[in-house]
Amino acid sequence: MDPKYSVLPQGIQPDESSPEWLSKGDNTWELIAASMVGLQSVPGLVILYGSMVKKKWAVNSAFMGLYAFASVLICWVLWAHRMAFGTHLMPIIGKPEQAMAQNYLLSKYSHYNIPTADYVFYQFAFAAITVILLGGSLLGRMNFYAWMIFVPLWVTFSYTFGAYSIWGSGFLQPIIDFSGGYVIHLSSGVAGFTAAYWVGPRHSHDRQHFPPNNIIHMLGGAGFLWMGWTGFNGGSPLASNLITSLAILNTHICTATSLLVWLSMDMIFYNKSSVIGAVQGMITGLVCITPGAGIVESWAAILMGISSGSIPWFTMMVLHKKSSFFQKVDDTLGVFHTHAVAGLLGGILSGIFAKPKLLRMFYGSDKYGPGFLYSIIDGDIKRGLRQMVYQLLGAAFITIWNVVATSLICIFISKIVELRLHEDDLEIGDDAVHGEEAYALWGDGERDPPRFNRTPKIPSFCRRHGTNH
Repeated sequence: MDPKYSVLPQGIQPDESSPEWLSKGDNTWELIAASMVGLQSVPGLVILYGSMVKKKWAVNSAFMGLYAFASVLICWVLWAHRMAFGTHLMPIIGKPEQAMAQNYLLSKYSHYNIPTADYVFYQFAFAAITVILLGGSLLGRMNFYAWMIFVPLWVTFSYTFGAYSIWGSGFLQPIIDFSGGYVIHLSSGVAGFTAAYWVGPRHSHDRQHFPPNNIIHMLGGAGFLWMGWTGFNGGSPLASNLITSLAILNTHICTATSLLVWLSMDMIFYNKSSVIGAVQGMITGLVCITPGAGIVESWAAILMGISSGSIPWFTMMVLHKKSSFFQKVDDTLGVFHTHAVAGLLGGILSGIFAKPKLLRMFYGSDKYGPGFLYSIIDGDIKRGLRQMVYQLLGAAFITIWNVVATSLICIFISKIVELRLHEDDLEIGDDAVHGEEAYALWGDGERDPPRFNRTPKIPSFCRRHGTNH
């Protein structure tokens, strides 16, 4: 509130809808940021998945994302949000409670000048995109009914535990994870790979030949994902401040660098400038900068982009093809490489490049960091090494928890319904699963040819005006 209006005349009450603690600027930005994260999923990933897969799986792949978005929201407000950010129950989880009471939603969130409702919505968008990213490993063969059960179980018993342990009041709070390199991306990559193991592979022909059905639409979905990351990382400070500005700029610097490096690697080793490869490089850049977006300098963002454009490229394009371990698991979109590898890389590099001043500005305390590089400069290597241990410990916990929790969830669901579609359905695709197809073109999925001898119906508006034209 403007200082000259901080004391109201006697008898005049402040507007109940705009309490004195509320910053309209911060509130507006946080709602925009949360909406941008939501748009990354719907329509961003819905379009990306629907166009990046073979035509016969376009509807199913897009619908998996749409269903997950709706399902997670209901779970989130009924119990999951407060498991991740509520009252302490155990060192790894909070007490499950609903997050819909007016007094709770309209109260000031912590020491920030925004209502709790903003934070609930923002964190829901994070939870939703995590599950949808995970689903990228399962496209082209998972039983949709199994997916309907999997989503709420995974959000409840896997995602909330990681979120509480690192972001809530859990035992891993000293870890630097600005916006979800571990909680979201390492988690989705590891869980997706694990679930892909239990679900099983695609149809043998699909696994060998799985071209995208619309590369132009794929680029449109990728564009939603890239620009939506402005809200993804820019919303984490929960305020419109200096860290927000730096986080947004660093996000785009790292992403552009990573895309160009991945593209260069493709051209050097395969003599082709692959559009799909450029999108993969874009994604790894977005993921890598996420744990350190607002707490590293821009030169470090460029170094992180170089790393995210080369190391995940190597694991996907070289190591994956040579490793029998990776070949055994059918990770449809390579989510393990683009999210688990890039997320782990970002977490480690954030532990190295995190600047003490930026850490204090973001976290409001000195218990985080400094980054290992700055600990060497300051002559306090022990603190830097301690932070690196925390970063590695966090990565280990997220990895182990997701492998175990995702495995148990898949085993449980398999006792109820088949995780994988039957072979006959796998040959047909969308029409067998949903009774719908992405493109209504005769000769490309229709059962019968059109009957040209039919007399066309006269449109009703023509009949009303007494004309057949």
